[in-house]
Amino acid sequence: MKRLRLVSILEGTTLLLLLVVAVPLKHVAGLPLAVSIMGPIHGVAFLLYLSVVFRVVSMGGWSGLDIARMILAAFIPFGAFINAPFMRRKETELVGMINDQSMAHSDS
Repeated sequence: MKRLRLVSILEGTTLLLLLVVAVPLKHVAGLPLAVSIMGPIHGVAFLLYLSVVFRVVSMGGWSGLDIARMILAAFIPFGAFINAPFMRRKETELVGMINDQSMAHSDS
């Protein structure tokens, strides 16, 4: 989950840099190189984020709505930052589930 939060912030930051810096530089200042550089960087960050999301949710404990929220956040500017408290709560919830399972196995 910590890796997911880190990659989420990376993806969200590259999306903002692309939209707020690179695209205006292309259209206002006539510098398409900015998008040519930032676009692929964001693309790699986006794919890395999706990879980590699918890896984490495959471990269980995620509803379809949770998964949809995680994916949708990657498409919305500031989505990663708005979603950060949810990810912290989810981490706490998942750790609690693991601890409960561990306690149940030790009682057996």
